[in-house]
Amino acid sequence: MRLKFELEYTLNCSSKVLFSRLSTPEGLSEWFAENVNVDGDLFTFFWNGSESIARLSALKENKLVRFEWLNLENEEENYFEFRINIDELTGDLALIITDFAEADEKEDSIYLWDSQIADLKRLLGI
Repeated sequence: MRLKFELEYTLNCSSKVLFSRLSTPEGLSEWFAENVNVDGDLFTFFWNGSESIARLSALKENKLVRFEWLNLENEEENYFEFRINIDELTGDLALIITDFAEADEKEDSIYLWDSQIADLKRLLGI
């Protein structure tokens, strides 16, 4: 059974700029995967000679992007999600990532996300 986890990163950028990096194949290719192809609502992600296909299952402009992996059987544990949350009082923007990992792989998954978000921050100049 895979465990659900959420990570939160504070980013000093506009939601519109961030959203394009989370929701388009061009934006995702800059920091998330080596390459990303899209065919309708199917996104093919390429990493180190392997590929995975996910369906874009939810999209709310400047707020939310959810991808469902097609190769995982358990429907409740087969997605990853990006949510953009802006604090009403401070205006701070937080990127909240929801993902799943096997219990013995959770720490590695968190490290991978931390590394990818560091790449995203460099790309955004923050």
